[in-house]
Amino acid sequence: MSWLVLVASGCMESVWAIALGKSEGFTHVGPTIVFVVALVLSMLGLSFAVKTLPTGTAYAVWVGIGAALTVIYGMATGSEPANLARILLIAGLVGCVIGLKLVDGAAD
Repeated sequence: MSWLVLVASGCMESVWAIALGKSEGFTHVGPTIVFVVALVLSMLGLSFAVKTLPTGTAYAVWVGIGAALTVIYGMATGSEPANLARILLIAGLVGCVIGLKLVDGAAD
């Protein structure tokens, strides 16, 4: 259960990061509300996950998922460049996140 919550929390991290950019310094109400809600959900999920997962592992997975999804969103929308090197590096990041789950000794 902790891993599922952690993955959802990492996805929420991406949502708040994207909303933060779209809020343009909190001058747009809609994205600002999305930012606050996603931030709270993301933090609650991370705090739940670290009850049973090692903090360093949980944090690395949380950041990795959030970073990867945020960059993928940027590439998909054209706001960030998409090239082979960037795609391979994001794939490597995702591979590392999966690797942390595979080597985790906690039964979940």
